[in-house]
Amino acid sequence: MAAYQFDYSNPCHVYFCGIGGISMSGLAEILLKEGFRVSGSDSAKSEFTEHLSAAGATVFYGQRRENITDDIDCAVFTAAIRPENPEYRACKEKGIPMMTRAELLGQIMTRYKNSIAVSGTHGKTTTTAMLSHIMMKADEDPTISIGGVLPLINGNIRIGGNENFLLEACEYTNSFLSFNPTMEIILNIEADHLDFFKDIDDIRHSFHRFVGRLPENGTVIINSGIDRYEEIVEGFGGKVITVGGEGADIAASEISFDSFARPSFIPVIRGKAMDRITLSVSGEHNVYNSLAAIAAGLELGIPLRTIEEGLMSCSGAERRFEKKGETNGVVIMDDYAHHPQEIEATLKAALRCPRKELWVVFQPHTYSRTKALMQEFADALSLADKVVLAEIYPARETDTLGVSSSDIAEKINLVSPGKAVALPSFEKITTYLLEHLSTGDLCITMGAGDIYKVGEMLLGKR
Repeated sequence: MAAYQFDYSNPCHVYFCGIGGISMSGLAEILLKEGFRVSGSDSAKSEFTEHLSAAGATVFYGQRRENITDDIDCAVFTAAIRPENPEYRACKEKGIPMMTRAELLGQIMTRYKNSIAVSGTHGKTTTTAMLSHIMMKADEDPTISIGGVLPLINGNIRIGGNENFLLEACEYTNSFLSFNPTMEIILNIEADHLDFFKDIDDIRHSFHRFVGRLPENGTVIINSGIDRYEEIVEGFGGKVITVGGEGADIAASEISFDSFARPSFIPVIRGKAMDRITLSVSGEHNVYNSLAAIAAGLELGIPLRTIEEGLMSCSGAERRFEKKGETNGVVIMDDYAHHPQEIEATLKAALRCPRKELWVVFQPHTYSRTKALMQEFADALSLADKVVLAEIYPARETDTLGVSSSDIAEKINLVSPGKAVALPSFEKITTYLLEHLSTGDLCITMGAGDIYKVGEMLLGKR
């Protein structure tokens, strides 16, 4: 795509293809606040598109070549948009400069003194939420771009001052290699997005290149539990801060949990034990997410007491171990987990909660991920007492791999006969659950697609 440089002293007309996406909508709102003329398209009306329309954007429903008018100065596309898209083709034919969402975000980041990018295969949204609470508690007035709905800011974007920009940085299609951070958080590096990356070594190479995006006086905060993490930061001359278990610069000791799996722990900062901190989110994995947020807060000069207050006030973003309600004595929860390691972490947290039986209703996300990590999915889901599998959510893919949710169910049932069932529709899943759930059970809908609708159907909200 042709390079395009924005001149904020002379705002222009920017078109967003896929303007209703959680990241694209946030960037569109930032440009609106900067005085740009914003238009764009999406497939259907949503809270995000309606909010942008109310803020002054022109939103088209349906992606058509006639949406691309000659007065557009630049068009922004996500990685999901293919060259055959009619708006993409129209921009090419008209010679309208185009850029990726990541390239636009990279340009926006340069306008801030501190640009903090939270990365990793999983845990990004929760850690960004934690650091949002910390920075807001410290009156840092951050601009925030998060990949989920954060109740603290009533959405996925907050426009603040020009000192601090906090964002969630995704590695898919190497989009984070267009960013210009001054501080990076790397939470973990696992095999994922294998429809783009060749293997785990390819992913590690991208994270190494990501560290190379930092300036010489930049800071990288990295989980010491990452396999050979030293290779990821090799050659970087700035500050490296490790977080994690014993021996890390910032570690956690004496971890304990309440009856809802919410942890408390003693942070050990460069060998010195501090006062115990209690989190309002569940699971041991969030202890290590919070260590990264603590490290970032300290680097920003925020007092530890304020950091603690921010962490205690953070109950996470929507769809992160979120209680949706109760029906007939059954607790219904929802979680965004869609990678085996995320599923394992969430279910381990759920196993600490009061319950009779633990049910998980899982919707695999993309055919490529399901095929590549089939056994890992089966192993992680087997932590639950009962497993119900929905059809695969295709997202950007078409089914060319001959894989289905029934394949996961078969692997689970080989070890634990009768534990798993795959059903073809949300309606059939809801009927099955209503017939089999019992008072005292805990049921978690799980996945990155629209499986949350099953929980809403169980609660009579749909």
